[in-house]
This record gives sequence, C-alpha cells and structure tokens, in this order.
Amino acid sequence: MADNEEKVVASSQQKDCIFCRRHNERLNRIMCENDSFFARHDNYPAAAGHIEIVPKRHVESVFDLTEREVVQAYPLMRKARSILTEAYDLPHGYTIGINEGKAAGQSIKHLHIHMIPRYVGDVEDPRGGIRQAAPNWNPDSWL
Repeated sequence: MADNEEKVVASSQQKDCIFCRRHNERLNRIMCENDSFFARHDNYPAAAGHIEIVPKRHVESVFDLTEREVVQAYPLMRKARSILTEAYDLPHGYTIGINEGKAAGQSIKHLHIHMIPRYVGDVEDPRGGIRQAAPNWNPDSWL
C-alpha cells in the first residue's frame, strides 16, 4: 500500500467503530487480508464459519467504495472461501450479503459483507435465501 493510501485509511478511522479497531484481537479475529479489506470471523455467527469481508477504510455503504476497493474485495472473498472450504468440510453453498442501511438491518455503520457457509438441510426450506429478511419472502407465493 502506498504512503498516501495508508494516510487515507488512517484518517478515515472512527474511534468507536469495532471494524476500525481491526488490530484489537478481542474485537476482531482476522482470517486474512489484502491492501483494502480484511476477512474476520463474525462475533455472533449465524453458522459455523460465518465471516465478514470488511474494508480497512471506514465507509458505511458499498456504494461509497472506490473502484480499486471494489476490485480488491472479490479476490479476498475467494481466498476466504478457500480457507473456509478446508476448515468447514466443503460447504455446499454460501449465503453472501450486505445489510445496506438501517432499514436493511445494518447494525454497525461500517460496510461488511457477510459470507455464511451453508449445508443441505441446515434449514428446512432454503428457497428464497436472503429474501426471507424482507416482505414477500415466501417462495410459495411466487408461483
């Protein structure tokens, strides 16, 4: 990371933000990282292996990411998936999502992309996936 980029990241940190205090091991158990993002284990996992991909720069919205950050997010997601695949016996799938804004359930005002390993049978009816968090989620009503 260039000196200018390090200064931008450092100047964008919020003292009361759990993700901005990424070096505090009590708050963040980091799995892997790159120049712009880190992958951390979720403190309240929805399933074993639930992680979050978090920008190092304090940014609330996915729409506020720079083009460089957008490009760097995906390779870290792939690296994290490789680690999870080994650690959690080849999950059958993943639920990947972002809670964008308070109305969507964002509880920490720092962007984080959830990656949750999934297995056949881990819920009775997985149809609709993340849509179950919103109105009109029932797949039987879509027919």
